[in-house]
Formats: sequence, structure tokens, C-alpha cells
Amino acid sequence: MTHPTTARMTNPAYVLPEAGPAIQELLKATRRGGVPESTLELVHLRASQINGCGFCVDHGAKSARKSGVSDDKLFAVAAWREAPYFSDEERAALALAEAATRLADTSDAVPDAIWDAAADHYDEKQLAALVLMVAVTNLFNRLNVTVRQPAGVGL
Repeated sequence: MTHPTTARMTNPAYVLPEAGPAIQELLKATRRGGVPESTLELVHLRASQINGCGFCVDHGAKSARKSGVSDDKLFAVAAWREAPYFSDEERAALALAEAATRLADTSDAVPDAIWDAAADHYDEKQLAALVLMVAVTNLFNRLNVTVRQPAGVGL
């Protein structure tokens, strides 16, 4: 199925004037949590891939590159478990992002083993930033997929 190059409607975060700035403040808060920007970008990209959000995958890959993520990591993030390019910290963050994005796929949505692995690498403030990043990314994904926001087009 192909979609037109225009969205169904203006992104809801812009239609409701209070929504956009509130979402942006949440996103800014994730940046102040002590997690490397590149890791947050990888988390955003992986969750967006899972959710099939073309706009966020496109924007996320470009943003990740700007934050210093190598092409090797960008090309392999969908298969991060099998790729040698990721640190243990990044792997823990990506596993957490996948689990928190795929909540309905299992009865134990975020298993203790995944949480504990993340907690081995990140303190509480950093975990908060990661969890918020996944949540905000899932919010962006749901908005953009629903309105069919095309990739490569500004909002």
C-alpha cells in the first residue's frame, strides 16, 4: 500500500496549540537525563522502526547521524543483537526500548532481566530519561502513523 505525499491532516500536536510545546518539553527533559544523545537517538530510531513510522525513521536517522551515530550503527540498528557495533549500554537501552514499545506482545511486557540489564548501566535519572524517550517516541509514532505524515516532509 502506498500513501500520498501529504498527511491526512495537520499533526494533532500542532492543531491543539498547547500540545506541541508540552511534548517538546518532555523531549527536552529526556536530553537532560544524563544519557548520551547518540543512545537516545538509537532508542528513538529503533522504536520508530518497530512502529513503522516512516517520518520518525527518516527524521531519527538524520538526527542520529548529527549526534554522532556511525553509519554502521544506523544501518544495523534493526538487527542490533547480531551486529558488533553496539556497546553493552546501548544494547541494554535498545532492549528496553523494544520491550517498552511492544507492550502487547507478551504477558510480561518489560521482563526483569531487561530492566535489570538497563539498571546495570544507567542510574535512576538516566532510566527515567530512557523510559520517557521511548514513551515520547511512541507518542510521535502514533500521531504520525495515524495522520500518515510522510517521511522527508516537514511538519
